[in-house]
Amino acid sequence: MDTPVTWKDIDEIAVRLYDAEPDLDPLTLRFTELLDRILALPGFSGTREESNEAKLEAVQMTWLEEFQDSR
Repeated sequence: MDTPVTWKDIDEIAVRLYDAEPDLDPLTLRFTELLDRILALPGFSGTREESNEAKLEAVQMTWLEEFQDSR
């Protein structure tokens, strides 16, 4: 079973998103789409209400680093 992840685990969220969809450029997602993907991650225990633009942007930028490093 996956280790539980919360909004405090930005790096782990980004890695899990990258692992789930390594060919997806995270900059192509709207924040609403990004939020839905985060909430659907196995082991994610945060809520929609705990999210905000700063957290979503941090996840997106960290995921982008993972994406760019793989190219």
